[in-house]
Amino acid sequence: MKQEIKVPAVGESITEATIGSWTKKSGDFVKRNEVLMLLETDKASVEVVAENDGVLTILPGSEAGATVLIGATVATLDTDAKASSSAPAGATADKGAGSVPPPPPAQPAAQTSASPSQAAPAAQAGSNPNLSPAVQRIVTENQIDPSQVAGTGKDGRLTKGDVLGATPGSAAAKASSSAPAGATADKPAKAAAPTVVPVATGPSKQGDKKLVAMTTIRKRISEKLKEAQNTAALLTTFNEIDMTKVMELRAKYKDKFKEKYGINLGFNGFFVKASVEALKAFPAVNAWISGTDIEYHNYYNIGIAVSTEKGLMVPNVKDADTLSLAGIEIAIRDLAAKGRDGKISPNDLGGGTFSITNGGVFGSLLSTPIVNFPQSAIMGLHKIQDRPMAVDGKVEIRPMMYVALTYDHRIIDGKEAVSFLVKIKELVEDPERLLLEV
Repeated sequence: MKQEIKVPAVGESITEATIGSWTKKSGDFVKRNEVLMLLETDKASVEVVAENDGVLTILPGSEAGATVLIGATVATLDTDAKASSSAPAGATADKGAGSVPPPPPAQPAAQTSASPSQAAPAAQAGSNPNLSPAVQRIVTENQIDPSQVAGTGKDGRLTKGDVLGATPGSAAAKASSSAPAGATADKPAKAAAPTVVPVATGPSKQGDKKLVAMTTIRKRISEKLKEAQNTAALLTTFNEIDMTKVMELRAKYKDKFKEKYGINLGFNGFFVKASVEALKAFPAVNAWISGTDIEYHNYYNIGIAVSTEKGLMVPNVKDADTLSLAGIEIAIRDLAAKGRDGKISPNDLGGGTFSITNGGVFGSLLSTPIVNFPQSAIMGLHKIQDRPMAVDGKVEIRPMMYVALTYDHRIIDGKEAVSFLVKIKELVEDPERLLLEV
């Protein structure tokens, strides 16, 4: 029985996705719950797993990098096939789309005029697991030795254009046919290196430049940030925080904290808790404009900006007002791990009401962050740096951090924005009061 593998629904308003990669190849026997492919949407990356055991066949047009519609069939799974009966990569029981016929059986030496040097390429081509089905078919049918063809694809892999340039009648074939005649088994002739016809297959290069297509996620990041600039009346206000008491508290209890909760005691937890209290005091910062209305929120989902290989993502610590300091730190750790592993879901990214970004981990001393639309404000944290400060009429060296609040001036007045940051400053500089919520 053949089951269709379709692109799953991955969130509201998402109509298409990009196939980031296949972890299995056509002809592979896969087991239930094994990951088959990674989908990239405009919000997150989603893993698609096998629902049953069977042999996989990837359909044409569903290769890595292809854009597919939600609900589209991208592969089939033959649940009647057994692991021992699975054909070489790309081969299936029926000659469906994307399948590759197995190489013809070898003939006895007495019945063929092909020399050992001619038969070797076909044997190598039929056993190479790194070739795509299309490339496998070409090298098998034309008895091309893939090791003698230069690959122009990702990580040096062979593309269809590479092997077509080495088929009989091509420039590569003519070059290889000029090898010296008369080679014997004990003294083989040195084959001429094949000349591969250049084919534009990957990122195009212009001199020392290269063009790389934007990923779906990067396109969405670009759209959202530009939408925020074009729609909101953005303004940024700044303050500075003396981190002395938080650092002393952290140094005093970090070992016991890690022993009890299994996680390091960082600074983000303090700022999330401070943000919740400040948002309660200034609800407009936790609201946004919806048409001609202001939408206020009586819940506190705090977005934490996470830098990943695919771009900036802002997953949310849901209902942060109900979590302890340890609960917040654990939630942040889990979200960061999911971001690094490409497992952040649309649910993790949706529903945020306020965001925090920490450029200080990269060494930033001061910045003006852009709001995570449709939210109305985002707070930027920065590098902690020792600076001389006037304390009770004396100059002391204190660990100081600049904080920034970028906000939508259409809904948040300057007084509210400044007062919000002052509230953050007061709470972080007095962490006992913060933890006691007084």
